[in-house]
Amino acid sequence: MSNPNIKLAKFAGFCYGVKRAVETAKKLKKENPDKDIYILGELIHNTDVINELDKLGIKTIYELPTKGDGICIVRSHGAAPEIFEQIKNAGFEVVDLTCPDVKKVQQRAVELAKNDYFVIIVGKPNHPEVIAIKANAELYSKNVVVATTIEELSPYETKIKAHKKVGVVVQTTQMVSSLNLIVNYLNTIAKEVLIYNTICQSTAMRQKEAKELAKESDLMIVVGSKKSANTSHLAEILKDCTETIHIENDTDLNKDMLKNAKNIGITAGASTPQSIIDKVINVIKKEDKA
Repeated sequence: MSNPNIKLAKFAGFCYGVKRAVETAKKLKKENPDKDIYILGELIHNTDVINELDKLGIKTIYELPTKGDGICIVRSHGAAPEIFEQIKNAGFEVVDLTCPDVKKVQQRAVELAKNDYFVIIVGKPNHPEVIAIKANAELYSKNVVVATTIEELSPYETKIKAHKKVGVVVQTTQMVSSLNLIVNYLNTIAKEVLIYNTICQSTAMRQKEAKELAKESDLMIVVGSKKSANTSHLAEILKDCTETIHIENDTDLNKDMLKNAKNIGITAGASTPQSIIDKVINVIKKEDKA
């Protein structure tokens, strides 16, 4: 590998919602050193950050105890309304760190459900953010469906046709291409379609910038958790543009991956800390000198 040109995307790493969640969790512990602090589910999809919080005494739990005390944080992806009730009933003080952009999607979905729209959430059904959006909408309507492809939506075609109004919201980290495909399909079968493009600005800008960077790179490196939806979508989008590798951190890198690359572009998911991005860049520079 001969002295590659390395370019880091400007919109790489922590987005506003993630930064807010991590900083607030740390601040809570600092202000309440004697209280137990828990997060129900991973605060963000990044193992290094979860381990760092754990060392500070902020514990990640995957099941809610029936009785407890201290503070329980609702993570950035949000939670179903009954989860908030369960946390309170168990005796915890609730701190809601749902990302404001995710909250907006929940509110839009509820609005549509209340106004008798057939609600379609463009997203991954097993993703925590989508589970929470769906649960909020289902308080007001039985007609709530999650899909990312036309194939997933087509079983509901008869129901959609029978319903006068269809409303669409999108998981904040989804790809615009998935939204477009579904909207184009709905326009052929539904009488009235109301679309809220709730893909967050940070995701949209990150994807747009990464595609631009890919045009001038012979290798794109996407840094971030394999569990992170926005990071996986970045890698997916970029694979159509140039050679792309998705790594969780610097330990996933090896010489062979880098050997023919002259222009390396680097981007990272919204839950990837700057320290991990820096380590990746340092490893590439070391390999270059080796």
